Amino acid sequence: MELTSSVRCALGVILWCITAAAAAQSWPAKTVRIVVPFSPGGIADNSARTIADRLAAKLGQPVVVDNRPGAAGNIGAELVAKSAPDGYTLLLGYDGTIVVNPHIYAKTGFDVLRDFAPITKLGDAGVIVVAHPSVPAKDLKELIALARAKPGSFSYGSAGTGSSAHLACEMLSQRTGTNLVHVPYKGGGQAIADVVGGQIPLACSAVAGSQQFMKTGRLKGLGLSSATRAAGAPDVPTFIESGLPGFVVDSWVGLLAPAGTPRPIVERLQAETAAVLQMPEVRERYSVLGIDPVGNKPEEFAAQIRADLARWAPVVKQANIRIE
Repeated sequence: MELTSSVRCALGVILWCITAAAAAQSWPAKTVRIVVPFSPGGIADNSARTIADRLAAKLGQPVVVDNRPGAAGNIGAELVAKSAPDGYTLLLGYDGTIVVNPHIYAKTGFDVLRDFAPITKLGDAGVIVVAHPSVPAKDLKELIALARAKPGSFSYGSAGTGSSAHLACEMLSQRTGTNLVHVPYKGGGQAIADVVGGQIPLACSAVAGSQQFMKTGRLKGLGLSSATRAAGAPDVPTFIESGLPGFVVDSWVGLLAPAGTPRPIVERLQAETAAVLQMPEVRERYSVLGIDPVGNKPEEFAAQIRADLARWAPVVKQANIRIE
């Protein structure tokens, strides 16, 4: 008897489910690769390396970090998007790449909502506004007042166009009407160095990159974009404390798999990663990096990705940020 197309389709789905379940039960049977779409040594890279060996111990197979830098993370993200959905190739996702780049690049090589299966958010990191000691403002409130009095007179450096720090300070400029002038660098360290050297007055950066200079008085911390103060800069008030209610912007890192990765593999990766993030030595290392560990469920991480994609669209449009 000839099978109808609907029956053949149903049998195909059943066969796929059986095959996926079998693959998930035997996973992992070989090395798992975490693609970091940036060069070694940065916060994103270190966040992956901190968990790799400990995750390997839980999975019973090696977990290696594979750096694939280029195009603000687009090259590595595209590689993972086009990889087999078998749990052996993962992406260290950074919010700048995942939720900002789609708005500023004419072509990224991937569709965030179509091509990835979110696993878990590893952690959040606030953006801090720091100033050279010569800037006559002791906190963000005073900086806003000065910048409003002379629009366009204050410039700030960031890790580059479309970076989390850039977008956070662009949102700050838009919300406060201060017209802060962006100066893009090829890394947050270069921006901080130029503020320390007095070449530019301000920088928006990760806490980890600036805290040593704040401790020695070579930089002043003016404001932090997180909901709460940072352990690495406890004296720096949040944007909310500085008179900007509801203004919370956290940069984040997380793990994603190619879309279609069997659900049991995604769930195990989430559970094992969340357990690793609870280890005291991991939490201590993340604290040094300026990251607050999270380890949430795939659905929660996916919801934030959708919300952040929508959040940054109007900011990018108003600022007319575009990279061809």
